[in-house]
Amino acid sequence: MSGKNQPFNILGQETRLDLAAIRERLNEKSGQGYWRSLDELAESPEVQDYLANEFPQEGADWRQPVDRRNLLRFMGASLGLAGLTACTRQPIEKIVPYVKAPEEFGGNEPVYFATSHVSNGYAQGTLVKSHQGRPTKVEGNPDHPGSLGSTDLFAQAETLNLYDPDRSQAVMHEGVISNNTSFWAAVTVLREQRLAQKGAGLRFLTGNITSPSIIDMMRELLAEMPEAKWHVWDAASPDGERVGLRLAFGEPASVYYKVEPANVIVSLDSDFLYTGGGAVRYSREFAARRAPKEGQKSLNRLYAVETHPLVSHTLADHKLALKPSEIEGFARALAAALGVAVDAGAVANKAFLDAVVKDIQAQGGNALVVAGDHQPPVVHALAAAINEKIGALGKTVFYTDPMEGNPVSHADSIKELVADMNA
Repeated sequence: MSGKNQPFNILGQETRLDLAAIRERLNEKSGQGYWRSLDELAESPEVQDYLANEFPQEGADWRQPVDRRNLLRFMGASLGLAGLTACTRQPIEKIVPYVKAPEEFGGNEPVYFATSHVSNGYAQGTLVKSHQGRPTKVEGNPDHPGSLGSTDLFAQAETLNLYDPDRSQAVMHEGVISNNTSFWAAVTVLREQRLAQKGAGLRFLTGNITSPSIIDMMRELLAEMPEAKWHVWDAASPDGERVGLRLAFGEPASVYYKVEPANVIVSLDSDFLYTGGGAVRYSREFAARRAPKEGQKSLNRLYAVETHPLVSHTLADHKLALKPSEIEGFARALAAALGVAVDAGAVANKAFLDAVVKDIQAQGGNALVVAGDHQPPVVHALAAAINEKIGALGKTVFYTDPMEGNPVSHADSIKELVADMNA
């Protein structure tokens, strides 16, 4: 400061500050405030004008209307910058025409291939449209029982995954490009070493596998190496259902549903029309009951008990929002009301529960209770007991031997693998 109450401001000029007025203004404010200088705190006209035009030499005042001259200048600059992209030297690409084009490439007509899209180990039948040998569109295969001609958004996005520029273009080993020959040579040496040790110290980590051929190969491999172990892990695996069915039946099992015959569906925080191995077929069957046909007297009804908004529950006729900790209590209360020998849990909405029970009992087995993938095993066991009690088995609910090659808890499996690695 050059003198009493006379600081140099950010403009390099001497000004006198009215400190009494500044203190009075600060007393009227609350909370935190920040200033770069006392002059900015004083809100002097010179400082305010400087802040509004801090870089006047850098461009026009954007607060003023654009005149014709500036408009043409901006348009010209935009066209000029766009033209710069054509100045980039592109790599040389040689196009060699067919001497005799394959039959399927003539006339640029699309060719369709029947294939499948695998999600969490379960396959959806698809038809892929291909132009000149390049896949361009994914649609459902109407002849496949798992999709009935429909697809989900994950299958539709597979074309983006196929042409992903970050997708690996070669076999990599420790960050260096390698090849298949080197890979199989290393695998052969490793196999011979582990066979001599009966697989001791060898671990296989895979995702969820339902392919019969791959399951048979894994079992043959483990038979040759009895000391080896097969671990399974998927980040979004329905461990609750897997453990819950084992709890209900005493052994591993898989479940699938027939949604179309169900007049009443109760969803216990389940997004069964959107996620899971059978979601595409379930949504197709559910939609069929929402489009009245000749001779059809009633539509289906969906009761949704949810802890957060779900895609499937946007179609619900009746909803009940509960805390995650309250779902098990509702499932227990529902099971007890329908005659299952369990302790009735506390329920937040008795009127909703009574309406669900009355509607299910009037269906004669044409009803369905579905538990969410992320619900604990006890909720899945209660859902299985309810479906059996109301006579839904063989009508809307079907249990089979496990479709998974290694039907274990993924969480327990990965913990065991980590423990072995740490040891």
